Amino acid sequence: MVTVTQPGATWVDTDADLIEQAKRRPEIFTAIFDRHYRNIYAYVARRLGPDLAEDVASETFLAAFDRRHSFDAARGEARPWLYGIASNLVARHVRAESRRYKALARAGRQDTGEVDGHADAVAVRLDAAAVRGRLADALRRLPEPVRAVLLLVAWAGLNQQEAAEALGIPAGTARSRLHRARQEMRRALGAETEVDE
Repeated sequence: MVTVTQPGATWVDTDADLIEQAKRRPEIFTAIFDRHYRNIYAYVARRLGPDLAEDVASETFLAAFDRRHSFDAARGEARPWLYGIASNLVARHVRAESRRYKALARAGRQDTGEVDGHADAVAVRLDAAAVRGRLADALRRLPEPVRAVLLLVAWAGLNQQEAAEALGIPAGTARSRLHRARQEMRRALGAETEVDE
């Protein structure tokens, strides 16, 4: 939604402005949906697969709409809030997510690629499949609270503070969970040496 204040001067309302307006005029909440749905959908699809993504992403916005009166406008941006709602909904589907990672891990071990006369391309595909399988297996083994922080940072593009806000946990807890997740991912890749963060 664009608001004109004077000739030649325009600005785009912040998420907080839109949610505040949607408290009185619910139809304005569609701007929040339009602004963030694609990213929420993509995040959920990466975690649960496309079969559940549309339902969970839609449920995220229904929950957000229902909770719009409790949104803290001081947060400014709705992105961490929406990812928090989505993460909570994904947690309800943890078994499906775990099965997905297990299948990816199996596929990574079994994927031999197709020989098409390009030995280098085949080797790259094989290496990528092996790494994908190890990473998927490591993701599956992570406890959900640790996995949630990692994927909010890695896939949703949130920083540690935003991930903490999204999950309703202290920043220090998010930092330690992210550190633990990174260590596990390094182990999965065979990088046993400690890397500075």
